[in-house]
This record gives sequence, structure tokens and C-alpha cells, in this order.
Amino acid sequence: MLRGRFAGGLLAAGLVAAAAACAPATERATGTVPVAAEVPVTAATSRPPTETLTILYEQALPNVKGKTFTSAIADFPPGARAVPHRHGDAFLYVYVLEGTLRSRLSGQPVRTYRRGESFVEPPGSHHVLSENTSQTERAKLLVIFISDTGDKIKIDDPTG
Repeated sequence: MLRGRFAGGLLAAGLVAAAAACAPATERATGTVPVAAEVPVTAATSRPPTETLTILYEQALPNVKGKTFTSAIADFPPGARAVPHRHGDAFLYVYVLEGTLRSRLSGQPVRTYRRGESFVEPPGSHHVLSENTSQTERAKLLVIFISDTGDKIKIDDPTG
């Protein structure tokens, strides 16, 4: 029994020491490392990573007044999920460069797209699901937008 209490005490001391070692430098220096009960709940729960959209090229279409061609790379790190969003009145062509993406437009079934596959999004679509299905590999998409000149090409749904 004494051996069990001693081992439990060592375990508890080890956990406290590990928490102190992982604390930010200012907390380690002042000795004000928060205990588990003091850590905010938001710090304990994490949201999945989101995608990044990098514009490659943007050009007003000379033969279609008021329309702009934009190409971009959507990069989804492992496990990333986009916030539900819209692309206004833009028409999209999407080609999967790497990885696998699960996608759903409002009113449509969930679809899975793999490297080399493509799909389109009609103007006014609501993209309710866009996620990288892998927890270890990236997913990258080439996205072509034909949008009204001056419009945002991605509008996230309000959160909350």
C-alpha cells in the first residue's frame, strides 16, 4: 500500500513538473503555471485547421464585359475543413491536384473527389462541406473562378 501511494505521488509530481516545463516562459519565470481547473475550456478544445486560398492570376475578361477570370490554389492541410461559404455569382471549375476532398453543395449529396478528378459549382451555390479526408496528407485544388468584376471570390458564412 505504501508503495502504491509513493508511486501515485511520483506520478502526480511528474505531471506537475511536465505542466510547468510546457508553460510559457513568463509563467515559468514567475511560477504562475495554471492548474488544470484554471485552463480555459477553449484552450482544451481545438478547431480543425482551415484551408488557405492563394490567388495565382487575376484578369478581367476582355471579351466579356464585367467578368473576371481568377485562378487560385486551395490548400487543405491534413484534417482541414473549410467554413461553409459561398462564391457569390461566380462559376467555379475545381481540379484536385493532390489528396482527397469531401464536398457537398446545399441540396446535393456528399461527394468525394480524388487526385485528377474535377467538378463545377454553379453561380449562387452554397458550399456546406469542404474537407480533407486525410489526417496525414495535404489536399490541393486548382480553382478557376469566373466572377463579376470587383466581387469577393469567397464569402464565409457568419459564425456563431
